[in-house]
Amino acid sequence: MARTLIYNVNIVNEGCVRYGYVLVDGELIAKVGEGEPDSELMGADTVVDGKGRLLLPGIIDTHVHFRDPGLTHKADMATESRAAVAGGVTSFIDMPNTKPATVSMAAVDDKIRRASEVSVANYGFFIGATDDNIQELKNADYSRVAGVKVFMGSSTGNMLVEGDDMLARIMQEVPALIAVHAEDEQLLKSNREAVVARYGEDLPMEFHPVIRNHKVCVRASERAVGLARKYGHRLHLLHVSTADELELLEPGSPEGKLVTAETCPQYLAFSDEQYDMLGARIKCNPAIKRPADRDALREAVRTGRIDTIATDHAPHLLEEKRGTALTAVSGMPLIQFSLTLMLQMAEEGMFDVVDIVEKMAHNPAKIYGIARRGFVREGYYADLVLVDNDCEPYTITDQWALSRCGWTPLSGLTVSNKVELTMVNGEMAYRFGVLFSSVRGKALEFGVR
Repeated sequence: MARTLIYNVNIVNEGCVRYGYVLVDGELIAKVGEGEPDSELMGADTVVDGKGRLLLPGIIDTHVHFRDPGLTHKADMATESRAAVAGGVTSFIDMPNTKPATVSMAAVDDKIRRASEVSVANYGFFIGATDDNIQELKNADYSRVAGVKVFMGSSTGNMLVEGDDMLARIMQEVPALIAVHAEDEQLLKSNREAVVARYGEDLPMEFHPVIRNHKVCVRASERAVGLARKYGHRLHLLHVSTADELELLEPGSPEGKLVTAETCPQYLAFSDEQYDMLGARIKCNPAIKRPADRDALREAVRTGRIDTIATDHAPHLLEEKRGTALTAVSGMPLIQFSLTLMLQMAEEGMFDVVDIVEKMAHNPAKIYGIARRGFVREGYYADLVLVDNDCEPYTITDQWALSRCGWTPLSGLTVSNKVELTMVNGEMAYRFGVLFSSVRGKALEFGVR
């Protein structure tokens, strides 16, 4: 098997940054060393001088919507996995609200087959809950399925599980992690009706977080967390967007937690002050909210109340984003630039790079029990990212976007870091702006503790 040596790098892994090297043998990491490599290792088949750059474990994005099948006019597994590896994301977990919805093990298997044919990155999938598929959830193979996705509030797709009875039943009968989109559907509807009655339907984007407000999120999160604690069942709160929800969460490492939580880069970078300038480009569900929420979420990343950072990557064509707070579709593509954005925020003093690696690589692997990924460790798959964290500043534009939708909400942002190399299972998938689209990822294995 071919061997690759990456040396002269600062390895960011397990809470520290160490100068050293990594030897890859075939698919796996064979050696992680400090300092300079021995001369014998310099005879590897491929030798990469990292020039003092950062070497990270591949990012694991546990919340994406790749739109495949049924919505492939705006994205599919091929295009979005390419965008992923260009941004240092080596593994993804895709959500079930496709057409048809992924609400059976057969549908999951179809997605796995499709990904094996076209995905450059490693892949995993959720099975979705409905009000009548409990048997499918009970019979699913949770070594090949990431968990059960529950939509407590309406979003893209038609998979609403509104009542507590079904969620309680899933917690009692299904042996899997439950990941919830926590927005209270009844409160959301009443907010919408009240706003329309007062202001009409031609609402500017600033009304989006008024309709999908704090109470909408907090009420649903309280219900989900209460049920999880009542039944002793593992729960992962997705895309937490409010300071209020943080009161439901514990600080520290995810080990031993019954309830863990995710937020997304958009909630850490933006606030409702940007709706006037960016409009529907930052419209997503849950809504981006106040500066105070953004700041509280940043602090929660640092303290561990937030366990993971994932993108909720949700591509739409720009023409679908036109309209009002009621009619423009919700969701944005972020996977290609999520690591770049987070590292830029670290450079500006908001985070430490070890926090970013913990929340975007280590903890996703821990929470989902992903086998042999998420760390720079000997015997683990060689999913690695080399980042120039001190490059000449450049400005992101829509033309950079590799997603089929062809745009990014970060257009106009000037940054001074970039992904130089992404390795997936020991193969170069991206290097110096070149995508090696013939590379194929592997199915993720779940449930490893």
